[in-house]
Amino acid sequence: MSYHLLVVEGDADTRVTLVDYFKQEGYHVSETETGGDMREILRHQLVDVVLMDAHLARDDSLMLTRELRSHSDVGIILVNGREDSIDRIIGLEMGADDYIARPFELRELLVRVKNLIWRVSKAREGGADQSEQQIHFGDWSFDIQRRLLSQNGEPIKLTKAEYELLVALASNPHQVLTREAILNMISHRVDAPNDRTIDVLIRRLRSKMEQDPKTPQIIVTVHGEGYMFAGN
Repeated sequence: MSYHLLVVEGDADTRVTLVDYFKQEGYHVSETETGGDMREILRHQLVDVVLMDAHLARDDSLMLTRELRSHSDVGIILVNGREDSIDRIIGLEMGADDYIARPFELRELLVRVKNLIWRVSKAREGGADQSEQQIHFGDWSFDIQRRLLSQNGEPIKLTKAEYELLVALASNPHQVLTREAILNMISHRVDAPNDRTIDVLIRRLRSKMEQDPKTPQIIVTVHGEGYMFAGN
């Protein structure tokens, strides 16, 4: 099966390099340098992963990321010109699945794309064995197979990363999960052990689920250890 990669890159030389490399690796690759063309491609074709320049000249890449994530389960990898923890956190908060800084090894980028495509494919197929579960807690219901979180019957939209995080937590109720353990359960992969990826996702999920995110009752912090799902 040939997976579809969309390269959204403003620098022509970089775009050609990425397109040629992934085509040689057997991928179907589309390319553009603008958000408008990106939307047009996504409107007419099924794309597995969008590989996007984090600083497009003609568009706001972060706004494009948020727009994509609001209505699509496509995988999103942001490519930045520098290693910057703030940029990475903002990118993840906007809904990106992964983030890589230049200069990078093409082989590393290939591995990241493969990992993300596997996760996207599993999500589209309905996930692993645990995906047949339905979890109820308080006035909440979480249908893992349908990827549907609802409160009193009202659906709450989750990004793919938020969904994976909630699956990891809710499938292990009243168990403390370290950040490293959670990272191993979701699609994000980070290089630095002190990366705040999980904290960012926890904050996003709490903002959607907790009555008072500053005093969480569903996803609680166990200081010095990690996080625990206390919803049921």
